[in-house]
Amino acid sequence: MAVEERLTLLDALLAAGIDPSRIMPGTGCCSITETITLTAHAVKHGCAGVLMLPPFYYKNVTEEGLYGCFSEVVQRVGNTRLKIYLYHIPSVAIVGITPKLVERLLKAYPNTIAGMKDSSGDWNNTEIFVDAFGRNGFDVFVGSESFLLANLRKGGVGTISATANVNPAAIHKLYAQCSGKAPATTDLEGQQARLNVVRDVFTSRTFPSTIAALKQAIAIYRNEPGWTKVRPPLVELTAKQAELLAAELKAIGFEMAGIET
Repeated sequence: MAVEERLTLLDALLAAGIDPSRIMPGTGCCSITETITLTAHAVKHGCAGVLMLPPFYYKNVTEEGLYGCFSEVVQRVGNTRLKIYLYHIPSVAIVGITPKLVERLLKAYPNTIAGMKDSSGDWNNTEIFVDAFGRNGFDVFVGSESFLLANLRKGGVGTISATANVNPAAIHKLYAQCSGKAPATTDLEGQQARLNVVRDVFTSRTFPSTIAALKQAIAIYRNEPGWTKVRPPLVELTAKQAELLAAELKAIGFEMAGIET
């Protein structure tokens, strides 16, 4: 999505009555200037925080360079309400977030660097960040709900997951029960296993991408084919793949409760 589209999207959400304190837009771009534009826009509208990728065009950059980038964004936005959640997704960005970088940023900007999303797919990596920084008000989210129970039990705060777009109720149920916001059951492990089954369907290599599979599911359950559309280089599911997805979701008893059709 272009910067202009992302700005307009946030404006549209706010105009529709969405509480800005429940929004954390992604603002990290290759260009510092674009990152600052998106970040300042989010802060101006009172968003809870921003999720910020490191600049990812150049690979093998130094820790000094990454620190300089985040530091420049903080200083040029120049707003004490800014809360940055660092976004670590090495499979996509290649450029990653290290404990040493977090430590340095927290020391320089303790009231601004609020947490991170770890999409490494490696629980051991997430655990390192929770152990090192989680007790100091640094919120660690996992990028997959497959690690939600482990993260909450360790001291993390939740998950930011693509599949939450289609399975929010079940993910929130486990979060609420494990974090004490709802009466707990004795079957937290069972709930986690169920989340894993659903996620495994959407992330299967049978489909061209997880995003395309998620959008196909929404199209199926809303009975609205327009939801299948994706932008290149992503491609839509074929008719055969769409039938297979529908069959697999039916086989595991998957539902999208409350979705409008």
